[in-house]
Amino acid sequence: MIDKYPIQLVQPDGRRVHRPDYAALVADVGPDELRALYQDLVVTRRIDTEATALQRQGELGLWAPMLGQEAAQVGSAHALEPDDYAFISYREHAVAYCRGVAPESMTPMWRGSAHSGWDPDTVGVTNPAIVVGAQGLHATGYAMGAHLDGAEIATVAYFGDGATSQGDIAEALGFAVSFNAPVVFFCQNNHWAISEPVSLQSPVPIAGRAIGYGMPAVRVDGNDVLAVLAVTREATRRAREGGGPAFIEAITYRMGPHTTSDDPTRYRPAAETEAWKARDPLLRIRRLLDREGLWSDDFDATVRDTADDVARRLRAGARGAPDPRPAALFEHVYSEDHPLITEERAEYAAYLDSFGSRQEVSS
Repeated sequence: MIDKYPIQLVQPDGRRVHRPDYAALVADVGPDELRALYQDLVVTRRIDTEATALQRQGELGLWAPMLGQEAAQVGSAHALEPDDYAFISYREHAVAYCRGVAPESMTPMWRGSAHSGWDPDTVGVTNPAIVVGAQGLHATGYAMGAHLDGAEIATVAYFGDGATSQGDIAEALGFAVSFNAPVVFFCQNNHWAISEPVSLQSPVPIAGRAIGYGMPAVRVDGNDVLAVLAVTREATRRAREGGGPAFIEAITYRMGPHTTSDDPTRYRPAAETEAWKARDPLLRIRRLLDREGLWSDDFDATVRDTADDVARRLRAGARGAPDPRPAALFEHVYSEDHPLITEERAEYAAYLDSFGSRQEVSS
């Protein structure tokens, strides 16, 4: 049974909501922790705006903005333990940052200078998955392996509402239930799958699909960072303790385009976007801090300075990324030499020679 209304602990105007059951899950979030959540919200929004600007300036080939979805990502990422593992799509930049991915490592893939940006094993989060929904199966397989090895960890698969129409997600849900895999399916329902509204993905709440597979599911206000933290803590704790998979539908909104090659004004009413701006996840926690006497000019300045430094590092990492050698195209395709790759490398070398100036293509 799904609650009629998404779980909420903080209203858009900053007032607390009386939900003792879920408030107890974040009872340890005091003034310092609340400020830390707000700082991560601000910093990750700055990452997003800086990367978008870099793309517009020709420094990145593409970027998938997360504007408006910061609370869903920051809140859930803060619920993870160091040994947990997150499998992300192309929009979870805030999850990557909160897991410890350096700003300099976030842009090489989007610049086209590398196939990936960081070593997943050092931070417990994968590089972005571009194939929609594929990471659901990857997360489930990893969780099944961890379960068989006796590891008491949780695995989280992040995806959007549109991905729930992919067969990969359906298969992942089925496998997770059948094998009691310790995986949490975290759906960010941002209302739009590129240009298609969520009503075309499902006539009923998306969380209801998970219940049909036999796993517990909850809907949460995805713009309420405390509520997201609470429900994710509950789901990941259950997974770690052997309780099996769970499904979280975070109700949020993509205030920007699907990617920087998209124009949302062609399919989305402006009034809808304006209505969601009033539910801005950053303003909500700013108002909560103000209401509870936790806001100060010094704190504001510290947050802004941190965001500026992260943006500077992100820009430097993007502009300073070296162009890959042509030979890199043929590397890491197979673990050992392969005759087809050897042949293709030689053909490409000959192609470059045809221009009269030899470029290095050998390994």
